[in-house]
Amino acid sequence: MVLSMAPLRIGFLGYEQANALDLVGPAEAFASAFRDNGKGKIERCYEVSIIGLTKRSFAAESGIVFQPTSTIEAAPKLDTLIIPGGCGLRLPEVNRKVADWTLSKAKATRRIASVCTGIYGLAATGLLDGRSVTTHWRFASDVAKRFPKLRMQPNALFVKDGPFYSSAGITAGIDLALAMIEEDFGAKAALAVAREMVVYLKRSGGQEQYSEPLQFQTKSNDRFAELASWMTSNPAKQMSVESLARRASLSPRQFFRRFKEHFGSSPATFVETLRLNEARRRLSSGESSIEGVAESVGFNGADSFRRAFERRFRVTPSKYRCSFGLPSGRAPNERRRPKSSR
Repeated sequence: MVLSMAPLRIGFLGYEQANALDLVGPAEAFASAFRDNGKGKIERCYEVSIIGLTKRSFAAESGIVFQPTSTIEAAPKLDTLIIPGGCGLRLPEVNRKVADWTLSKAKATRRIASVCTGIYGLAATGLLDGRSVTTHWRFASDVAKRFPKLRMQPNALFVKDGPFYSSAGITAGIDLALAMIEEDFGAKAALAVAREMVVYLKRSGGQEQYSEPLQFQTKSNDRFAELASWMTSNPAKQMSVESLARRASLSPRQFFRRFKEHFGSSPATFVETLRLNEARRRLSSGESSIEGVAESVGFNGADSFRRAFERRFRVTPSKYRCSFGLPSGRAPNERRRPKSSR
């Protein structure tokens, strides 16, 4: 955990056709982190800057225009460098410029991270060779082919290997930022940011629960589309293969085969993952007792819930709640911020 009281400087590389959320999402997370300086004053934990390849403003893929804080020629010393994804980074000239500059700053920078397809720039430095990485599920195969020395983990939301970090698609950049905040200033600081941004402090599972099921739901002509939405909204309902097959108007054997083809797991594994994910959210928010949470997400008793939870997450529900639950005695919307100077 960082002991210095000076704000840590976080630099985001900016370039034409970057993905705006890859940059803004984690930047807002860092900008939302505050701490007591020990003298009764609340201060920012981080100083966030955008470092442009040139001093000109640049447009993201969405058309949003950014003005760099500084340029790669005049960039200040950074604690953390983050490379956002975007189609512009896959242009050879841009990729080479980003990779060369990143490599030149690597030794003087405590940690370097990529968000989503930002890995195309970071991997091109060679710094990730032999290391574990991840990226957006849609680009994982291509990245692995282009950079065969990487140890791709396509289902991870984010991966840390030494001083290098990589994250999956878009909003996983926020997950990564929260992990870094927790690493620097502790779980309470990270939880305060997660509450402020109305996101999970720690999302469970991997990319497949956010990519394949959601992708499948968008196929409105498929009989599973409505079923997937119903399962997500009703974790406590009966979800045997037979009952789910009836909802999908298939025989149990047909249902099992098609479900596994589309979701990449058996119905039983998918249902348990869904219920455990929701249980983590409810444990973190302090909504009910352990027994109440178990019942509310569809487990037949607290004992079976505890066994499944510990098997999946290597921690008991009660210890998880102690580590990641809301601090007692504070209202959910309570937040200390520095007084505005305006």
